[in-house]
Amino acid sequence: MASEKYKDYQLVILRHGESEWNKKNLFTGWRDVRLTEQGESEARAAGRTLAEDGFAFDLVHTSLLSRAIKTMWLALEEMDLMWLPVKKHWRLNERHYGRLQGANKLEAVQQFGEAQVKIWRRSYATPPPPVELSSADFPKADRRYADVPESDLPRSESLKDVLARVMPYWEQAILPDLKAGKRVLVVAHGNSLRALLKYLEGVSDEAIVDVDLPTGIPKAYKLNAAFRADDARFLGDPAELERRINVVKAQTKKA
Repeated sequence: MASEKYKDYQLVILRHGESEWNKKNLFTGWRDVRLTEQGESEARAAGRTLAEDGFAFDLVHTSLLSRAIKTMWLALEEMDLMWLPVKKHWRLNERHYGRLQGANKLEAVQQFGEAQVKIWRRSYATPPPPVELSSADFPKADRRYADVPESDLPRSESLKDVLARVMPYWEQAILPDLKAGKRVLVVAHGNSLRALLKYLEGVSDEAIVDVDLPTGIPKAYKLNAAFRADDARFLGDPAELERRINVVKAQTKKA
């Protein structure tokens, strides 16, 4: 039974724990990289926090990328909820970073300037340079996406583009679960969840630039009758939340 404090919070979003490329400060995007030991610890800690705060879920939505899936497994294991139904979908994947995928973030700052890289990373409507259709970073050859029309597969994305691909999944999959009274956990990525956060919380195009989601810290939503955020709060230790947000902010700061 959910604690009285959080009994009306029926949606929780969780960014995956630290990945190997988060640690190396590389643009990851649709590249499929694993969690670090720290990332696994963050995922387990998220599950313990949710359990301690009295959360229970009826099902989980996640992406097709292993760092999100592994985070989900570890968090559910801590909650003794590994039996829950899970829906995986490419529309919850991380933002495609185009030709920046695999690049070091500080080296990109040195090459293109901090202001330009911040625009590519955090602006609402400006995508990085796209990859070619022949590039290994164009996902058509990956059999996870064999049933996705090639025209839907990204070569590069802005946050606006990510929102455009996340919203059909919200409307056709997640929202019906919520309307049916289900308690929903969404485990995904920094930008697919920033897009969803922007919609749920009504964040402006300008303000979303400065919104960061830390790895491995759950954010709980109380939704109103329109299924928008009536209240939203991060769970767990506030000091640890601030530390992890600062880690994200520092990724493109010059030494």
